[in-house]
Amino acid sequence: MGSRCSRRLVLILSIAVLHAQIIEFESGGLKYKTMTRNGVTVMFATLPRHVRDYAILQVAISNGSPVSWAIKPEDFRFEKPDGQVIRALPAKTVVDTLLEKAGRNDVIKMISAYEAGLYGNSEMHSTNGYESRRQNALAELGSGKLKAAAAASAIALVTTKLMPGQSTDGAIFYPNQGKPLGVGHLVVNAAGETFNFPVEAPKHGS
Repeated sequence: MGSRCSRRLVLILSIAVLHAQIIEFESGGLKYKTMTRNGVTVMFATLPRHVRDYAILQVAISNGSPVSWAIKPEDFRFEKPDGQVIRALPAKTVVDTLLEKAGRNDVIKMISAYEAGLYGNSEMHSTNGYESRRQNALAELGSGKLKAAAAASAIALVTTKLMPGQSTDGAIFYPNQGKPLGVGHLVVNAAGETFNFPVEAPKHGS
């Protein structure tokens, strides 16, 4: 009996420690959650606007560990209470769809929402994220010729090898028929760890 109670206490404490690692804050009109495991920090927020059939998250990853880690959109999956799992799409799949089908106004609004969150968040400092990708696109196309869809391609999180001290950010896209992801868990497999974030329903009016 005592052994069973002891195991149960250890389990409860382990769960408490796990949830204590999740930090929540608001910035730029977005609600962020962040967690650090094995020296790597993952941060995310749900963007309020969808494009085409995609629900979109803004994510940032910072490598504070002594070794390099590869990060890719496919590391992020969303698990719903009914057991359904939605996996984030590779950047190339998303970019090809945006270039082919996305309306210019929708893309511009998505870019505005992403940049508002990015530049309003004092906790997000990427060494090779969206801003550097956008600058590369500007250099290649010229500021006067940059199309909205090409700018959107700079937003998508791409497969990146993060060296110690480096960080990146980007948008990840879930095919969800243009609906919000809703309640569930964002699960991220990165840095040899599993990051598990509970995602609650947005409050009425938020």
